[in-house]
Amino acid sequence: MSEHRPKFAVLGAGSIGCHLGGSLAAAGADVTLIGRPAAMEVLREKGLTLSDSVRPPRHLPPGRPAVATTPDAAAEADYVLVTVKTAATGAAGRELAGHLKPGAVVVSFQNGLHNPATLRAALPAARVLAGMVPYNVVQSEPGTVHQGMPGTLMVEDAPEATTLMRACKEAGLAIEARGDISEVQHAKLLMNLNNAINALSGLPLRTQLAQRPYRLCLALCHQEALAAYRAAGIRPARLGPAPAWLTPYVLRLPDALFRRVAASALRIDAHARSSMWEDLQRGRPTEIDTLQGEIVALAERHGLRAPANHRMVDLVREAETAQAGTGKSWTGPDLLAQLRRAARP
Repeated sequence: MSEHRPKFAVLGAGSIGCHLGGSLAAAGADVTLIGRPAAMEVLREKGLTLSDSVRPPRHLPPGRPAVATTPDAAAEADYVLVTVKTAATGAAGRELAGHLKPGAVVVSFQNGLHNPATLRAALPAARVLAGMVPYNVVQSEPGTVHQGMPGTLMVEDAPEATTLMRACKEAGLAIEARGDISEVQHAKLLMNLNNAINALSGLPLRTQLAQRPYRLCLALCHQEALAAYRAAGIRPARLGPAPAWLTPYVLRLPDALFRRVAASALRIDAHARSSMWEDLQRGRPTEIDTLQGEIVALAERHGLRAPANHRMVDLVREAETAQAGTGKSWTGPDLLAQLRRAARP
């Protein structure tokens, strides 16, 4: 008897979803991408192209993977990878509820801390696992998604993750099972605090991180986040070369020394940008409430202030109201002045 070939569905096939699903499909997995009608129509017409800074672009012709626009397309899936924006997680869970087959495993590969719990509440009969994507993926043009930096996917350590991990490794996607997935998510949130800074800068990530004023903005956001974590008894996992508590000090280093000490942080594709930059360019709502907004809320619950993060929330919301692609690009010194002014007693 031949071994069962798992079927995958990706709900929320934007940049990350197309990257994950497309990579699995390129390795021969049975994948269905479920996304917005306009985006799926592009894939129906021209197929999907995957690019990164290491390999030549890989083109998947129309029909591979399959595409759909409604959650019922996940009905036969053994694994459903959820990559919708956080604000859509509750609706995604409710829409999936009537379609999942018995034994299906749902994996949240989303930003934010609470998406797995939201999915579990909507899908009490399903096994829901938390996952984490450590790198950025953006749509460089319709039908093409670009991974801007290397990194290892992480998924909650559970027996149900075994088949998914095997499929990912066959697809060339590095993946690791973690027993400390909550700590991993909190560490990822720290990393993602740069998303808003990058989006407001209008610069590629590597260019932005190479400039000390922007890093000082990030250091302020990190410092407030770490204070809130300490008050809450949260110890974020170590995901990079330095422990989380050391990161603000590294970010404050002069440019030349930062380039030497944090060379791996600058090992980014020259054109890579944050997903929040892409959202603002396309006139879509951002996930700022689940990034800096999460830090502000956590700090307030423990009697602390997080003024730099609060100001970042306000600035991104202002940018969301601008016409797509026409918002102000902040210089590092100007953005830093905004955050320092907000932090004054």
